[in-house]
Amino acid sequence: MEKAFYGFATGIGSLPHREAAPALDLVFRHLPEVPHWPQLPAGGEEEGFVRQYLSPLLERGLVKTENGRPYFDTAANDWLDKLTRFYEEVLENGDPSSAFGFPEGEAAGFYGFLERLRSSGTGTAVALKGQLSGPVTIGFQLTDHTLQPAFYRNDLRDVLVRSLALQVRWQARQLGAFGLPVILFIDDPSICCFGQSTFVGLSAGTIKESLLPLIEAAHTEGAYAGVHACAGVDWSLLFTLPFDLVNVDVYHYFTSLLLYAADYDCFLTGGGALAFGLVPTSAEVEEESAQRLLSRLDEYMAVLERKGVNGARMRKQMMLTPSCGTGTLTEAQAVRVYELLQRVYTLKI
Repeated sequence: MEKAFYGFATGIGSLPHREAAPALDLVFRHLPEVPHWPQLPAGGEEEGFVRQYLSPLLERGLVKTENGRPYFDTAANDWLDKLTRFYEEVLENGDPSSAFGFPEGEAAGFYGFLERLRSSGTGTAVALKGQLSGPVTIGFQLTDHTLQPAFYRNDLRDVLVRSLALQVRWQARQLGAFGLPVILFIDDPSICCFGQSTFVGLSAGTIKESLLPLIEAAHTEGAYAGVHACAGVDWSLLFTLPFDLVNVDVYHYFTSLLLYAADYDCFLTGGGALAFGLVPTSAEVEEESAQRLLSRLDEYMAVLERKGVNGARMRKQMMLTPSCGTGTLTEAQAVRVYELLQRVYTLKI
């Protein structure tokens, strides 16, 4: 079945702006068909890549911060009481997702996005995109009181995954209220640690087990589930999960995809799409042109086709994105990224 997002372009998430209005102007000007709400880490600590998704656990006293470092307060005398109340809320009170959203003041880009859609309408949009940070990345940044990464503890990983799954459902409902298909990306760059000698405790099984509830939460709400992983990863991990979209930074790591051409082809057969991260989110963007990037894309697809990927499906079941978020760039560079993405998309269609 054809999916609403096939063939379009969208952004990854973060932008370098401190205020929502100029970031939203940039998104809607260059990505009107699949606009996304902008994460604004420069706007304050609460909007950081990890911190923005910890509020439900902070509010319930399960997580605390010390010198900006978040940790599960497992040494607290009332830890088991707080944990029990969390599971009672999550497992016994029906659907508590409405209590797991962004607090006002901690997601200016998200609430600005909703207000823009309410006041100006959806225009030419065919879908709306949201995102959240993934359990592997958050689980490595979030520790227990001994500084052991939470992802390595089954009990803490379960709490984190349940919280994130409810946030997926809440976000899908907020965006779905505008009557368009919703795409939710799980941004999980730390998946690239799998297979590295310094992360021997990170297994394929635990990665999949942590991602699957988030995918299922999106699908339960009728949303599409995508994933963004930086660098070159074992793409078979993601192609064999029921994602609708897998985003690859092909500008820098295209060759990492070649080892998994057969998995990619199977993913396409099942209706999945590859989001080609074609526009670099680095100083390299200042030297690139739309035509040169489009030539790169054509070359990449030709190579994949020679590796056995069905060319017709690949060219149909795709999206275009930047290689990553633009939150670490200057505002001028971010504008350049979005301008180039729009031009490549326009040339492609």
